[in-house]
Amino acid sequence: MSRIGRKPIDVPSGVEVKLDGNHITVKGPKGTLEQDLHKDMTVTVEGNVINVTRPSDDKLHRSLHGLTRTLIHNMVVGVSQGFTKELEIQGVGYRCQKQGKNLVMNLGFSHQVIVPEIDGITIEAPTANKIVISGPDKQKVGQFAAEVREKRPPEPYKGKGIRYVGEYVQRKEGKAGKGSK
Repeated sequence: MSRIGRKPIDVPSGVEVKLDGNHITVKGPKGTLEQDLHKDMTVTVEGNVINVTRPSDDKLHRSLHGLTRTLIHNMVVGVSQGFTKELEIQGVGYRCQKQGKNLVMNLGFSHQVIVPEIDGITIEAPTANKIVISGPDKQKVGQFAAEVREKRPPEPYKGKGIRYVGEYVQRKEGKAGKGSK
């Protein structure tokens, strides 16, 4: 039996779960999320507990069991608490600021890099070198953070660029034979 799949999902107060066949809708204070689940997985809602069961021990059903449970759990956590990704900018003259719904970044290019906010995602720039991306959908938050990081990924020689908070960038040595011909 799947260790993750067999765990029940506790629904906190203020979160409403609707199940219509294989379509689940989770509504909470942070927003509403919808997901189409695989037709073979059985999802039951009993009071404030959601259980996911599988019909057999086929390889497909075993792999879908934990996935389905995790997707539903992420939806419940997302609408109740939300997800955040924090990015930091390192480099001389590299900075960011929020202008209206846009994130404007100076990343050492001849132009400013402007990233607009998308539906379901909020961007904050509490300091000149920190970006906080938050929203109820874990996948959207992670994807958007990766797209912002992609604008100037950290380079291995000086470590300049956009990185996740806590990310370690493997540093490389510069030219070994400096000055010799």
